[in-house]
Amino acid sequence: MKVLVTGTAGFIGSHVATRLLDRGDEVIGVDNLNDYYDVTLKKARLARFAERPNYTHIHADLADRPAIERAFATHKPQRVINLAAQAGVRYAAENPHVYVSSNVTGFLHILEGCRHHGVEHLVFASTSSVYGANTLMPFSEHRSTEHPLTLYAASKKANEQMAHSYAHLYGIPSTGLRFFTVYGPWGRPDMALFLFTKAMLAGEPIKVFNHGRHKRSFTYVDDIAEGVVRTLDVVPKKVANWNGNAPDPATSGVAPYSLYNIGNEQPVELLRYIEVLEECLGRKAQMQMLPLQAGDVPDTEADVSGLVNAVGYRPQVSVETGVANFVRWYREYYHV
Repeated sequence: MKVLVTGTAGFIGSHVATRLLDRGDEVIGVDNLNDYYDVTLKKARLARFAERPNYTHIHADLADRPAIERAFATHKPQRVINLAAQAGVRYAAENPHVYVSSNVTGFLHILEGCRHHGVEHLVFASTSSVYGANTLMPFSEHRSTEHPLTLYAASKKANEQMAHSYAHLYGIPSTGLRFFTVYGPWGRPDMALFLFTKAMLAGEPIKVFNHGRHKRSFTYVDDIAEGVVRTLDVVPKKVANWNGNAPDPATSGVAPYSLYNIGNEQPVELLRYIEVLEECLGRKAQMQMLPLQAGDVPDTEADVSGLVNAVGYRPQVSVETGVANFVRWYREYYHV
């Protein structure tokens, strides 16, 4: 089928686009290659599609309404995967406006494109950060997420609500996916694994927040990509379980809408994550122990039963395998 994928120069988007192309789909990629991090890395991700005849790239910002309208009108995608966003939970302290421009206004333009061009299914990225002040583990889509702790999380929570309203008003089948701490080859330079690897290879100390005692559902990028593509193939329908007094946040009785976690069900303590990296690099980390950062949650743990029931898939790559794959890629890409 013909799929419009936003964020194809990004970490997750490039992996998802590759998986779609490998199975024979036509991909219309959209990315503005902004300079939030190394543009050279983004271009290198896109370069992998240069010889793929089923890939077409559009250099555009989601906030550019005419450009997004042209993309839909020209290419008429059957389905859409929205992965482009201003990422990073702490960058909002420096540039809060870009989060609303990209994640809220940009997403509105995607929703409008789906509305006016008969898109069969919209899959969009959310985040485990929406769980915010929740402490009951594992995190479940069936519980309320009304207290995000960062602007990034609030912008992704807004995406979930916007998509539901469009699903209800215009019948656009929509599925939101809450990603849990994604890592792996071609990853983002602002994320912990990348930062740790770069510093350790240079013989520099690493900053270890919360003294390394918090746990995360670290999820390998191939697991994420597989979950996204499988979800794309399962179009949600209205679920006849509407209870106006206590609606289920993960489904809808009034709209073709679903919401799933995608994360590894086995949370790993940060100190263990670092230990695995030490083993892969063959050197010890110099750790600067620091308190928990503002906006960070102490732990995350994914309940993926909804994803398993819907598409028959659960993330399964261990950190031992995933970190080793990342280190191998890093050494090859940076020639170190």
